[in-house]
Amino acid sequence: IIESVGEGVTDVAPGDHVLPVFTGECKECAHCKSAESNMCDLLRINTDRGVMISDGKSRFSINGKPIYHFVGTSTFSEYTVMHVGCVAKINPQAPLDKVCVLSCGISTGLGASINVAKPPKVSTVAVFGLGAVGLAAAEGARIAGASRIIGVDLNPSRFEEARKFGCTEFVNPKDHNKPVQEVLAEMTNGGVDRSVECTGNINAMIQAFECVHDGWGVAVLVGVPHKDAEFKTRPMNFLNERTLKGTFFGNYKPRTDLPNVVELYMKKELEVEKFITHSVPFAEINKAFDLMA
Repeated sequence: IIESVGEGVTDVAPGDHVLPVFTGECKECAHCKSAESNMCDLLRINTDRGVMISDGKSRFSINGKPIYHFVGTSTFSEYTVMHVGCVAKINPQAPLDKVCVLSCGISTGLGASINVAKPPKVSTVAVFGLGAVGLAAAEGARIAGASRIIGVDLNPSRFEEARKFGCTEFVNPKDHNKPVQEVLAEMTNGGVDRSVECTGNINAMIQAFECVHDGWGVAVLVGVPHKDAEFKTRPMNFLNERTLKGTFFGNYKPRTDLPNVVELYMKKELEVEKFITHSVPFAEINKAFDLMA
């Protein structure tokens, strides 16, 4: 909830309900003005910045020493200071303890399916990695109307939970003595229509691309690999009319699009509660990390 605003801030006012986002939307740069990009020149994620853009200084300190801002949000604090371009004004009726999870991983996976993969109705979608982002990608495929959603994960204990998010079938690569892209191609008469990779593992990224159908298949990479990782595949996979795409934050522009994602939840078209397994008070934040592990 906005507590106060600085000089020149007109888009939000004290009392407004907002979602803080690790990336931003200045609305002025070429990326913000493009209908095809959400990678704001001024405010896209920067893990090294740690200070406010206006004066290059931190707004936090302890015993006179500066504490730096984490990815522009610093949300492990009861009060924080943010650039206006990184807060999305939302419906004040939305419960903040639920829609807060839309600020990062859930929107990333959801948008990867809905905005980037764009599976046609009754299509087949493979989702690699069934963590929170992958489950959100499955949810997006379900909302889009996919008829078969195949979850791919090395951990079979995730499969039952994934059914709640629309997964209809599951493949554990460890159960097969051939590459998983071949397994998926056999299951789907030549390949899936769409795939969404949510692991950051370079081998999974290659598998996700090579498992889509020639002629129309689209693979979307969401996971973040090691910076030195190399993607290797045969060029014929492209010449056979497969498409490979990447996405950042599900191609959502934070200020423009996140309010609409919140409305999906308010209209009960997106079930955010499914993603929340525990709720703990802020004072027990370390317990929350233990629960995640």
